[in-house]
Amino acid sequence: MERRIAWNTYNDEQQKALELLCENYRRYLDKGKTERECTDNTIIIARENGYVDFTDFSAENRRLQAGDKVYFNCMGKAVMLFHIGNKPLSSGMNIVGAHIDSPRMDLKQNPLYEDGGFAYLDTHYYGGIKKYQWVTIPLSLHGVVVKKDGSAVNIVIGEDMSDPVVGISDLLIHLSADQMGKKASVVIEGEDLNLLVGSKPLSSEEKEPVKAAIMGILAEKYGIEEEDFLSAEIEVVPAGNTREFGLDRSMILGYGHDDRVCAFAALDAILKLDKTPEYTCCCMLVDKEEIGSAGATGMKSRFFENAVAELVNAAGDYSDLLVRRSLANSRMLSCDVSAGFDPIYAGAFERKNTAFLGKGVCFNKYTGSRGKGGSNDANAEFIGKIRKIMDDADISFQTAELGKVDQGGGGTIAYICAEYGMEVIDSGVAVLSMHAPWEIISKADLFEAARAYHAFMINA
Repeated sequence: MERRIAWNTYNDEQQKALELLCENYRRYLDKGKTERECTDNTIIIARENGYVDFTDFSAENRRLQAGDKVYFNCMGKAVMLFHIGNKPLSSGMNIVGAHIDSPRMDLKQNPLYEDGGFAYLDTHYYGGIKKYQWVTIPLSLHGVVVKKDGSAVNIVIGEDMSDPVVGISDLLIHLSADQMGKKASVVIEGEDLNLLVGSKPLSSEEKEPVKAAIMGILAEKYGIEEEDFLSAEIEVVPAGNTREFGLDRSMILGYGHDDRVCAFAALDAILKLDKTPEYTCCCMLVDKEEIGSAGATGMKSRFFENAVAELVNAAGDYSDLLVRRSLANSRMLSCDVSAGFDPIYAGAFERKNTAFLGKGVCFNKYTGSRGKGGSNDANAEFIGKIRKIMDDADISFQTAELGKVDQGGGGTIAYICAEYGMEVIDSGVAVLSMHAPWEIISKADLFEAARAYHAFMINA
């Protein structure tokens, strides 16, 4: 049952293809540090590859034909690509879905204040994080400010080498006796994740002069005032680009591998369909997974179901029954990262059922926590089919659980999609330091994931 090391299977041509894919992925990750940026970048790439906005498609009253390529943009935070197949939609689709939100901090609606001669921005963390990992590192601001007149101002501060960065300070070790005695979960409290953004006062201002100076900078550069924070979505993420990791350059260090590594692999897979597929293929990239898939752009909303209804209607023979059949007869890979085995923390893992970096794409029959709570738990028949697809395409793959049974757990979008009655299994890439500001993946696992998702789209 020992799984092979993917690196040992590559010839020179495959090695070059791997490096090219990873180079493209690094650019994708650097351009998409938020779900909005990732959606925008994905749409640009999709349009370059012949995909058409379904809104434009339907406005022309065009009938959906085999070979058509369309996309749906959901509020600028989620996106779905469909490559229409030869079989009717009611025969089901081959779906590869991932999420494009990542753990981070968000600015509160009333964030700016001054204290002790410093200007701060107050934050609320998003998703599951170890709060102490986010202090004393360079951070950047990404997001949008929408004014009362409806105009939007995009903000990116801290990524260009000429930009300043911001961050969160920590207590010096010399005075940390009380702090060092605390549990790791409360060494840094959530309300102490305050972003230090300035210290130079505005000479003409007597009351809160540092805060006034910061607002002056924002007004001059972006034309915004303090009240505009009320209708802003500004995210705090690590500053800097992805890097090759390890002296052998075998890994990638970056922010947001969870889960944009799977999103990129899914996108690459559908773009490489060189002919009309038998079944309609879908690349679905969604928001809000890190906070339970809630909200209008999360998987629990009906935007995916509505999109399928639009496709059925555009195919020319709409009925609610056809929509239901299209969903229930589909097959899906719910693509999310898996916990990579870390020998330093071996006690948290069960070796026989753990994902290892470098052993290929990972399949998780079930996720959930402890007694499989909240899990999809894929059918054995579907897993048998997946095994055949992988072996026939000579793809390195492994199976895993998240960790030891009573250590904790986690979930994905799989159980939500399974509510339609479709066959779903979790699949992804092993990650070290998951949910940390900087995560680590193997280049080989990304390469195998992209190959696996492509093979699934063609053969499922």
